[in-house]
Amino acid sequence: MATDAAPPPRSGTAPAAPAQPTTEEFVEVQESEEFGELRRTYRSFAFPLTVAFIAWYLLYVLLSNYAGGFMGTKVFGNVNVALVLGLGQFATTFLIAWLYSRHAANRLDPQAEAIKKRMEADA
Repeated sequence: MATDAAPPPRSGTAPAAPAQPTTEEFVEVQESEEFGELRRTYRSFAFPLTVAFIAWYLLYVLLSNYAGGFMGTKVFGNVNVALVLGLGQFATTFLIAWLYSRHAANRLDPQAEAIKKRMEADA
């Protein structure tokens, strides 16, 4: 339920907000070797997996359109190749998300945290 009422006043004193880095400081960090390494680490993971997944998806679409006989081949029971490859699309999506989560936690987050701490110390 939304109202137009103002929020209640806070009791006591509010903690002081940390100083914000200036635009020049952000640009300086963006141009630093440390930030460039962070970008390279991210790109070396994200770009190859993105290209691989798009190729895998397009292969599935092309096979569905032009290889109906192959895609209709029974694997077992009523399960055919198309269903197995379609479920494989979901499996690879979750696999890539899990791999990225591990990569970010192990490689990207520590680098980003170091940059953040340095910026906060300079501010």
